[in-house]
Order: sequence, then structure tokens, then C-alpha cells
Amino acid sequence: MGGEHLSKQYDNDLETLRSAVLRMGGLVEAQIRGAIDAFANGSQSLIDEVIAGESRVDECEVSIDNDCSHIIVKRQPAASDLRLIMAISKTVTDLERIGDEAEKIARMSKQIHERGRADAQHFASIRHAADIALSMLRQALDAFARLDAAHAASVIRQDVAIDTEFRSILRQLITFMMEDPRTISTALEIVWIAKAVERIGDHAKNIAESVIYIVKGTDIRHTKFAQLEGEALR
Repeated sequence: MGGEHLSKQYDNDLETLRSAVLRMGGLVEAQIRGAIDAFANGSQSLIDEVIAGESRVDECEVSIDNDCSHIIVKRQPAASDLRLIMAISKTVTDLERIGDEAEKIARMSKQIHERGRADAQHFASIRHAADIALSMLRQALDAFARLDAAHAASVIRQDVAIDTEFRSILRQLITFMMEDPRTISTALEIVWIAKAVERIGDHAKNIAESVIYIVKGTDIRHTKFAQLEGEALR
């Protein structure tokens, strides 16, 4: 009975850890949405909210990492449980960095709107790219919640789309700057926002790769997609 009790407590500890990751993911999603809305409408209160929210994301990362360390020391996990804990540690690092990118978008948005040279055309392009990045993050977290390697592989496939969007926005902004040099400062800040969105997609891809590592026990970083998809579906 004592062993069964310890086993149930261990399972509860792991499930609590997974739930904490998903809560952190929800917080980070809200940060991205807030940052993109702030870019679109210039709301100072929303900008301040996103910037202030970054400290909560950091606190989540520290707390979850501490819990991972505690479980490793106390339970000495092996095999799939150890993979889960290692992947969680990587995942919360990616989530924290997504939070950093959201804060960067908010700060750049503040500068753009204070200068008063924002262009609605670029709002639409950035929002479209951000929608792809948010969808990737949401699906990666869903794959993590269900430990679904096939779903994780489909997230990785979408990274091509967000890279394409970034290159398209970059081309638009280069044309914009060439036509009117007065827009260079604003255009460069929008480039940084577009790059932040593209990096959010990269971090969502990393989370999906971690899911495949948990389920399959294979580190598929730097693997060609056809091989990666075969590994996920095997």
C-alpha cells in the first residue's frame, strides 16, 4: 500500500507539473494577443499591461524549473518520466522567450505610436503572421497536453508558412522605405516586430519537437521534415 501511495503521489506530481506548463502557455498566449492588439490600436494601457505581465511569465518559468529539480532529486525518474521532465524544462524556456518577444512587440508598438507614423497596411500583415504564430503555439500546447506526436509534427510543418510571411513583410517594408525615407525609423521597428512574431513561431516549433521527444524518445532537432514526420508517425 505504501508503494502504491508513493506511485500515485508521483503521478500527481507529474500531472501538476504538466498543468503548470499549460497555465504558463495560456498566460503567454494572452501576452501575444495583447501585444498585437497594442500594435494595432496603440493602447497605452494595453502596452503597459503586456510589459508588466512579463514578470509573471518569468516567475512561472522559475517556479516550474524548481519543481522539475525537486522531482528529479526526490523521485530520481527514469525513461519516459525523465524525458517528460527534461522536455518540460526546455518548453518553459521557450515559453519564457515567447513572453520576451511579446514584451518586445509592446515596446516597439509604443515607439511607433508615439511617433505617429503607423500604417494600417502593416497592421494587417503583422496580424496575419501573428495569427499563424498563435495557432502554432496553441496547437503545440494541445499536442503537449495530449502527448500527440502526430499533431506535434503538423505544427512543425507550419513553420514554413510563418517564415514566408516574414519574408513578404520584409519585402513590403523595404519598398516602403525606398519610396519614402522618412518612414525608415518606423519601418525598422516594424521589422523587429515581424521578426519577433517569426521567433514566436520558432519557439512553438521547438515545443512541438519536445513533444515528439517525450513520446518517441528521439531528439529530432535539425532533422529534415520528411524524416521527422516519419519518426512522429512511426
